[in-house]
This record gives sequence, C-alpha cells and structure tokens, in this order.
Amino acid sequence: QLQASGGGLVQAGGSLRLSCAASGRTFSRYAVGWFRQAPGKEREFVAGISWSGGSTYYADSVKGRFTISRDNAKNTGYLQMNSLKPEDTAVYYCALGGSGVYIPKQVPAYDYWGQGTLVTVSS
Repeated sequence: QLQASGGGLVQAGGSLRLSCAASGRTFSRYAVGWFRQAPGKEREFVAGISWSGGSTYYADSVKGRFTISRDNAKNTGYLQMNSLKPEDTAVYYCALGGSGVYIPKQVPAYDYWGQGTLVTVSS
C-alpha cells in the first residue's frame, strides 16, 4: 500500500513537500513516480526516480522547480515542490513500477498507486 501526504493550500511562489510512504518490503525494487491530475484533465507524469535513486526524470513543466527523492530505508518517496504556480494545482499521486534503472512515464506502467493528495496553489 502507498500513502501520499503533504498536500495543502499554498500561495504562488510557495513550497510544499509531498511524501509517499509504502508498506511492505518491495519498495526498493521499483521506480517511484509522481503524477498529477487536474479537474477535467488526464493524469500526467510529473517526476520519477529509479529504484536506487541514481536516476531521475522530470516533466518539462516542473523541471528546475521540483525535486524527487527517495529513502529506501524508510520505504518513502518525496517530491519537493518549489516556486509553485496556480497551474500546479491538482491531485498528486505516487506510484511504484518499472524495474532496474528504467523510469516509466506512462500510467499503465505503474503497478501500485497511492490515494492522492490535493495541492492547491492560489494566485
């Protein structure tokens, strides 16, 4: 199971840190992906990190503002979001999937999903 947390209401330019806590012993075998879904839009890839943390990948829209990380000893993934914009408003989901150093970018490639946490950025 995955539990995403850390969402909330923040003003534009502010920061939030999302966490994704996993139960079970397989967390370190998978890449961690963060996705978001705004009202009326499809779920989109935001950032991903390989199983070891050695590789990361970001959507162009968040590159330079968001940082993904993970702590395998704590079975937890993180998404640090800085310089938030109103267009970042969405429900954010974490997911586990992929293998090795591969970081999937597509929703169907992920096997396990958290329940989502709402991020609202006011202008």
